[in-house]
Amino acid sequence: MTATARPLVPSAAPVPSAPGELLVAASELRRRVAAVEVVIPVYNEQAGLVASIERLHAYLDERFPLPWLVTIVDNASTDATWGLACKLARSIDGVQALRLPLKGRGRALRAAWSASPAPVVAYMDVDLSTDLDALLPLVAPLLSGHSDIAIGTRLASSSRVVRGPKREAISRTYNLILRTALRSGFSDAQCGFKAARSDVARALLPLVEDEGWFFDTELLVLAEHNGLRIHEVPVDWVDDPDSRVDIVQTATDDLKGVGRLLNRFAHGQGRIAAADRAGLAGLHPLPDELGGQLVRFASVGLASTVVFGVLFAALLPALGAVAADLLALALCSVANTAAHRHLTFADQGDARRPHRRLGGLALAALPLALNLGALAAADALGWGSTLGLVAALTVGNALAAGGRFVLLRRRFGGEAEPTVAAPAAAGTVDLTLVEGER
Repeated sequence: MTATARPLVPSAAPVPSAPGELLVAASELRRRVAAVEVVIPVYNEQAGLVASIERLHAYLDERFPLPWLVTIVDNASTDATWGLACKLARSIDGVQALRLPLKGRGRALRAAWSASPAPVVAYMDVDLSTDLDALLPLVAPLLSGHSDIAIGTRLASSSRVVRGPKREAISRTYNLILRTALRSGFSDAQCGFKAARSDVARALLPLVEDEGWFFDTELLVLAEHNGLRIHEVPVDWVDDPDSRVDIVQTATDDLKGVGRLLNRFAHGQGRIAAADRAGLAGLHPLPDELGGQLVRFASVGLASTVVFGVLFAALLPALGAVAADLLALALCSVANTAAHRHLTFADQGDARRPHRRLGGLALAALPLALNLGALAAADALGWGSTLGLVAALTVGNALAAGGRFVLLRRRFGGEAEPTVAAPAAAGTVDLTLVEGER
């Protein structure tokens, strides 16, 4: 297969691109008129690639009413996938193939979406597990301007899903973790069937750090964090029995990603740059930070309560109830306040200022007073056992939590300036166009 190479300059705004990428492009007319670009990330998919792309092409050609473009993105496959993708691009009008030198589904979507000339970009898994009749409902709200991002969901009551109980349990548990830890409002982060307005995608992509399977989740969480509108479409979905996803490794990476996002949000990061936000129409106001602070405050408080109970129980036999309470409370208060300062409120102020010292005394006095009252109440009720004393002190600490939150928020919450991640520097596109027989 002979080919010549020359630089390609797409009609979309220039975006950063790694050296070594190859593009077998569709016709310029097809690229220019496409309303939707559908991206298919692939890695070592020689067995099913041709059948899937031919099936997708037949559906789009016969039943999809909008101008379309399909881009196969090969993530450094080591089998015949790239050669087959090139043949498909040369034989089917409206199909193009992009070769990346590195692996990663997120990397594939970033490269294709950033350079897309279409007003709406989408992606689906190469196995086409999702019924294609959901594609038009997926992209229509984006083209109309009603929504910013659209996702397929397998967890809606009207979705019809065929998959094993193990994958069902993993999916529901993962999305429950997202709702609990990150307050996400979407129902299904992992369904391989998503779309976005191109201008929204280009504003969010510089904020997304993951290049692998967590890319989808991070994109959606950042979208919500910036007040973007996410539309959900119930889908019919059939599990691919030949899926080669490493569930354990993917779950581990996802949990690490959740922790990384929590840390970023705690430090005021993850906001679309003001210049990019100004160019996006119809955005909701930015969400209030109070909700996120409450979630982080509760998480730190739960861990602190467990540590306090263990310390108190260990010190009780040697020191007695009051002294054990004082020492355990002192140790936990230092760690608790530091954790809230850096994680809950992302404060960067000087803790040595006089008003901060006074605030620290108030923070220590409130739980101490309530704990002494709890010990007195336990004595009156005859709760002299270690378990009874720990229970009474837990109630005291819980009652102090509301006051601590108010005091901590006044002490730390208003002094941290939000840090907005800088958008990626604009660069020149470094794609190589591979021309062959058409």
